Amino acid sequence: MAALAWLIIPVVAALCAMVWAGWAARTPRATGDPASLAEHQRFKAAMERSTSAGAERDR
Repeated sequence: MAALAWLIIPVVAALCAMVWAGWAARTPRATGDPASLAEHQRFKAAMERSTSAGAERDR
């Protein structure tokens, strides 16, 4: 019975490694170029607003 317990440990570790490898190798979800580009444009506009507002306040 003790030998069986020692055999279970590497088997469980190998199964966990296979699950992790499968999860790590999955293809990334596509974000979609138009949505990503629009998001980036909104981010740039917000950053420009915040920096220009700060520059006007310092004057």
